[in-house]
Amino acid sequence: MDVVIRSANIKDSKEILKLIKELAEFENELEKVDLNLTDIKNHGFGKAPIFKCFVAEYLNSVVGIALFYRRYSTWKGPTYHLEDLIVTKTMKGKGIGTKLLYAFVNYANNLGVKRVEWEVLDWNKKAIDFYNKNGAKIFNDWKIVKMDSKSMINFLTKKVKQ
Repeated sequence: MDVVIRSANIKDSKEILKLIKELAEFENELEKVDLNLTDIKNHGFGKAPIFKCFVAEYLNSVVGIALFYRRYSTWKGPTYHLEDLIVTKTMKGKGIGTKLLYAFVNYANNLGVKRVEWEVLDWNKKAIDFYNKNGAKIFNDWKIVKMDSKSMINFLTKKVKQ
């Protein structure tokens, strides 16, 4: 199977968004996707991109993505966070996820990054098995903490002692 892994470009934006929505639907969270095509274009390919993405291309169609961005660890220095590793449903099990993961890890390693990280849902056994098989360490003792935009506004409007 001739799958090509390459850096995404602005022309891939529609397919990137389509795959993000496919993953959100799989996770029963489609209604939480607030991004639109303009956001993907601006955030990934605008004047100051905040994410990088590799795409897997098969027969001139994008069938997978690895979307990631730079972070900083006070223990390790620069790191990269893999936001999404997605292979379209019809192409799973063909080694595409491994190729995308390799491209991501290789990119970070070539930049001298000492750690890459990502999250996986505790019920997604296939993904957990895939990451374990590929040498990733899954931490069960850490919890993910997030504030959505509503929570941020609520926090910011509280009277905080300074």
